[in-house]
Amino acid sequence: MALPGSVYVYQGEELGLWEVEDIPDDLREDLIWARSGHTDPGRDGCRVPLPWSGTEPPFGYGTGEPWLPQPAGWRDLTVEAQQRDPGSMLCLYRSALHLRRELLGEGAMTWLPAGNDVIAFRRDSGLVCVVNFGAEPVPFPVRGSVVLASATPPSGSRRRPFERAVPAGDGTRATSAYSQVLRSGAHSSASG
Repeated sequence: MALPGSVYVYQGEELGLWEVEDIPDDLREDLIWARSGHTDPGRDGCRVPLPWSGTEPPFGYGTGEPWLPQPAGWRDLTVEAQQRDPGSMLCLYRSALHLRRELLGEGAMTWLPAGNDVIAFRRDSGLVCVVNFGAEPVPFPVRGSVVLASATPPSGSRRRPFERAVPAGDGTRATSAYSQVLRSGAHSSASG
């Protein structure tokens, strides 16, 4: 969401939902399923009704059985459940969209050197986005205060957990498999 351009959130992405791949063949409705001679399942798995509330299907989506089955595993991912959890995917998306409006503005971006498993860039507003796809912590390419993080550091880390809108220790390390957005005005760090 820190990249320039429009943001599109697709069918449950903001809830952390997965594509339902085990839809029974007799319930499939996508034309691709029929046209492929029942070899390509089509897109029904990403058209399952969203879970709004409750602990069992239909998860607040009407009163009857939905046209495509909802996984029981979605009980903890309903909108109702995630609104109560400040660490949920829904709250992360809402925070990210708010920060996008508040801090990004218009303008270009500049790629920052960051290592093999990391992408990092700075927006004209000064906001920096760092995403670590690797398994090991890496040095940040800049210093600044963390305003949004998709996860906390691994247990046993000497660093303070990264929390939304809260500075993160000295702000010099990104832990594995998550992203962070640094507050506007962060400057380059030669030492990492």
